[in-house]
Amino acid sequence: MYPPRSKRSVQKKKVKRARKRLVWIINLVLIVAIGLVCLYYAVGMKEQQADPEVKETIVNQEPVHEEGSKGGNQVSSPDTDSEASNTSDEGSDGSDEKVTENSDDKSGEKKTDAASSETNGKTDTATKTPTDNSASSGLKGSEAGATQPSNSAKDVTINFVGDIQFSGKVAELLDKNGYDYPFSKLGNLFKNDDLTIGNLETPVTLGGTDALDKTYVYKSSPKALAAMASAGFDAVNLANNHILDQGVEGLVDTLAYLKEYGIAHTGAGMNQDEAYTPAYLERKGMKIAFLGFSRVVPKPSWKAEGNRAGVAETYDSTGAVKAIQEARQKADLVIVVAHWGEERVSTPNNDQTRLAHEFVDAGADLVIGGHPHVLQGVEYYKGKWIAYSTGNFIFSKSTTEETWKTAIFQANCSKDAKCSMKVIPYEAALGQAIPMLDEANKLLLEQMTQLSPGIRFDANGVASPS
Repeated sequence: MYPPRSKRSVQKKKVKRARKRLVWIINLVLIVAIGLVCLYYAVGMKEQQADPEVKETIVNQEPVHEEGSKGGNQVSSPDTDSEASNTSDEGSDGSDEKVTENSDDKSGEKKTDAASSETNGKTDTATKTPTDNSASSGLKGSEAGATQPSNSAKDVTINFVGDIQFSGKVAELLDKNGYDYPFSKLGNLFKNDDLTIGNLETPVTLGGTDALDKTYVYKSSPKALAAMASAGFDAVNLANNHILDQGVEGLVDTLAYLKEYGIAHTGAGMNQDEAYTPAYLERKGMKIAFLGFSRVVPKPSWKAEGNRAGVAETYDSTGAVKAIQEARQKADLVIVVAHWGEERVSTPNNDQTRLAHEFVDAGADLVIGGHPHVLQGVEYYKGKWIAYSTGNFIFSKSTTEETWKTAIFQANCSKDAKCSMKVIPYEAALGQAIPMLDEANKLLLEQMTQLSPGIRFDANGVASPS
């Protein structure tokens, strides 16, 4: 028999209530479980944000900006410092190249015009700032008893390379193999450092007019700058004896392309103020001033003077010293790149040594030289490193074997401007930099020790006063 209808109704109601309770219990358990999961992830994120290394990464991921400027072009009179001719080992025909250019001397130095840049995934700022009228020697430390700083996560790693041009035989090679060919053997070296600086010894333009009375006149494609930016270059010096090979038009185009590809510049500009103004770059909370000067100027009309476009020259070092002193007041680290010396000569001349010491005395923390197309030694002066010539880097290849040797000069600097110096040997092949290995690496480091009185290089290329 079935129970009466009234009893069945009561039982059905009891079953429904039981099911409802079960559903509520299940929902409550699910809500509590979801809440616990959310709480777990929230605590984890808080701990990650509190990690100082994570904070450092976030802080360093600021956008980079670059500025450019343009001005007038006038003619002015030359300086008269010394000799009237300059010889060059730069060419693109594969022969032993020798250039005769009208210059006030056989040696040279650089100073800077500044731009800012959005640099190749390295996340810090580079800005162009006018110089002020303050002065300071800015010297820190002494040569006697000085020790190399130990590298830390807060140190800035800077790679310096020598002369770069993409003209003539180099251009032919790159048209065939691609414009990334010059840097294909570097790996991520320039992408993983904090700053990569080279000497751009060519105008970058599709127009311009060849300079007269020069044996070798360079002109490089804008594709080259795109490749440099992709390889990790952040800044270039323009104070040299080729940047006006295509006239003021070529210089204007070069400045525009540098801005387009996010590469800061210094050492040349549309007037004197621009040419001597440093590029300022931010890295890991450190403000870095980058200046360039040349003591190799083919013609007096190449010198930036008043409203005339040109290079920052330093036959008379007064302007260079003043700019360094002013940069010292604004920056944690002051870098000077100098175009100077005699080509294919492996020892610095008196002008190089004198100017290098003047630059350090004025407040430079690193002085890096170029133009001889061969390597020269380094010096440790008043606790500061001077590299007299970095040689060629991406260049044509002459029959002078010493020009086939080059190196990356790597500095690690702390915020108090104490730097170490390391040499990484490379071969300057035609249009390409190739790492030296094994015996070749060892021999080049031994050669650098011989070229650097009072300095010893260990097996890893690290320099130290002996």
